Amino acid sequence: MSKATDDEIDLLDLFKRMGKTISKWFNTIGTAFLVSGIFLIKNMISLLFSILIGIGISYIVKWVTKPFYVSEVTFRSNVVPNAEMLSHINKLGYLLEQKNYSQVSSALGLGPENNRQIIDLEGFWVVDRNNDSIPDFIDYHNRHDVYDTLNVRMKDRFVIRVKVRDPGSLPRIRDGIVYYGNSNEVFKRKNELRLKQYDELLARIDYDILQLDSLQKVKYFEETRNRIPENGGQMIFLQEQKTQLVYDNIYLLYDRKQNIETEKSLYPEIISLVNDFYQPLKRFNGGFYYGQIIIPVVFGLMLLYLIYYRN
Repeated sequence: MSKATDDEIDLLDLFKRMGKTISKWFNTIGTAFLVSGIFLIKNMISLLFSILIGIGISYIVKWVTKPFYVSEVTFRSNVVPNAEMLSHINKLGYLLEQKNYSQVSSALGLGPENNRQIIDLEGFWVVDRNNDSIPDFIDYHNRHDVYDTLNVRMKDRFVIRVKVRDPGSLPRIRDGIVYYGNSNEVFKRKNELRLKQYDELLARIDYDILQLDSLQKVKYFEETRNRIPENGGQMIFLQEQKTQLVYDNIYLLYDRKQNIETEKSLYPEIISLVNDFYQPLKRFNGGFYYGQIIIPVVFGLMLLYLIYYRN
């Protein structure tokens, strides 16, 4: 028998063994599913009872714990990039994790009577799908790929989510966040410089508009003078009129001036409110909040007990 024939036999034997192994795996998996299905059907009453127990425990925990409420507010950072402002605001969240409520209340200018009012505070990016300047979703888990050029983090807004014990305190917290952002000394100096630069730009634009207006009058005079009358009172133009180009430049300067004046008038502070807190109607930590954890745990414990008991 040749070497080639031996190799073919070895390959066939290998494929046969692989087929038998895969067949055993499928048989084992099928048997496991069948046994599990029969086991669940036989113990359906016990498992349903465990779910009911989990629901009951969830509502008991709900009634014995203090309620808290969740809401969100959207701000615009006018001076520093969103990343820098979010880092500044998330420092408050770190203080809350350490239960340093008094320092958070002081930073927000709320007073000692509101020391334990805020449970949690965190800032998030707003993501714009397709880069069309329309906010699409909030990146709560900070999973957005910064190298994604199609779906981008918005530069003109960010969201702050807070957990509070009393929803009536949300307006005070909103004002406190504005106070906290505007009280940073470095941000203050940057904002003063920004507004000063706006004033300088507006003065320069006004000067350029006057210059272009004067140039427009001179060009109009020169173009009119270069018209030579012929017999019959008709006019011949020896020079192309360029006045329309000056008009376009003046309009562009006026447009830029209006944009700067709008920015200066609407956003004079370090951060500005875009969307206020919505008023939550229900507590966040209801029965469903606790049930997401308690029900699967009770169900799993019951399942482990039944497996142990049956075997």
